[in-house]
Amino acid sequence: MSSQQNTASKAAPWRISAGWQATPYSLVFLLFFLIPLGLIVMVSFWEFNEYEMIPSFTWHSYISIFEGCSQLNDYGDMCVTLKTYGSTLRISLVVWLITLVLGFSVAYFLAFCVRTTAMQTMLFVLCTVPFWTSNVIRMISWIPLLGRNGLVNQTLVSAGIVDQPIEWLLFSEFSVVLAFVHLYTMFMIVPIFNSMMRIDRNLIEAATDNGASAWQTLWNVIIPLSRTGIIIGSIFVITIVMGDFVTIGVMGGQQIASVGKIIQVQTSFLQFPLAAANAVILLLVVLMIIWGLTRLVDIRKEL
Repeated sequence: MSSQQNTASKAAPWRISAGWQATPYSLVFLLFFLIPLGLIVMVSFWEFNEYEMIPSFTWHSYISIFEGCSQLNDYGDMCVTLKTYGSTLRISLVVWLITLVLGFSVAYFLAFCVRTTAMQTMLFVLCTVPFWTSNVIRMISWIPLLGRNGLVNQTLVSAGIVDQPIEWLLFSEFSVVLAFVHLYTMFMIVPIFNSMMRIDRNLIEAATDNGASAWQTLWNVIIPLSRTGIIIGSIFVITIVMGDFVTIGVMGGQQIASVGKIIQVQTSFLQFPLAAANAVILLLVVLMIIWGLTRLVDIRKEL
């Protein structure tokens, strides 16, 4: 016993405290998140003209963003900023609903309908196959299918279902939502599948033994116990879609407005303070959404 204590006492000086262990991660978080975020906030208060940014403190960028938003315009519409944020939120909500239904269905099938671990692994890897290629390539692959002279329109016209090609299949909100669902459903499948695999199967058997139907078991047992994965997947999908501008530009044909697209355009015209102000506002909106989602479940406790 005494030899074990001596060995422990000799090893004690070499132990690293929890604070020192967290130092590398804290430095990474500081260098690649807090400092860039602080710079964006700082630049959002600077003045600018056609040629340069002027370090100062002014609310000009924020005021210009919401200029004219206090009342409706002559046509009874909201200002451009509110319409853009409304369009971005609408697209995010539609994508979230579709990916939630698809992601939950696929995760349920993998977790409860596939019996062997080997088959689960093979099917799960199969779901990741689209991620082996670039997002841009996967988006472009829809254009020959959905274009005016694409495969879908040619099939519909030749079958006599429509008289002329459907215009809204491409370069519309439909194509944008379709691309988002294609790109980001996996971000919903993974956390929900992880939560479902942690569910005690005895609870499902107990619900069945007590006369619960399949829908009652799903609603009262599986969904409540999968809520952590649902919330995490929702945060992934919503935050990515809210800030995306590449998918909006490619699949929307530069005709669909979004906050991310506005920021990209403003940076291309060297309006960095204005773009930074929009980025700060978008960040606040996303943080409010995340805060609302995390109120539904304590993620730190559930993980």
